[in-house]
Amino acid sequence: MKTEEAARCLEKLGHPTRLEIVRLLVRAGPEGLCVGEVQRHLRIPGSTLSHHVLHLVMAGLIRQRRQGRVLRCTPDFDRLEALVAMLTEEC
Repeated sequence: MKTEEAARCLEKLGHPTRLEIVRLLVRAGPEGLCVGEVQRHLRIPGSTLSHHVLHLVMAGLIRQRRQGRVLRCTPDFDRLEALVAMLTEEC
């Protein structure tokens, strides 16, 4: 991962709510969670959640897919692992 790309990801993760969303989705595993479940866990309004999810999707840290009437969020493990690898590559 290039420095500019990592900086963009870290910028989006730099908000406490966004970081909690990503951590919650990582704990949920590859199946992720539907938006309603994320909202219930974090106890935030839907409009606030949508705002933060949009930032994470734009950074490529999470993905969204529609399953009928349900919108499911999943972490992009490859991108998250690339970010961690870039940060720790010289350790």
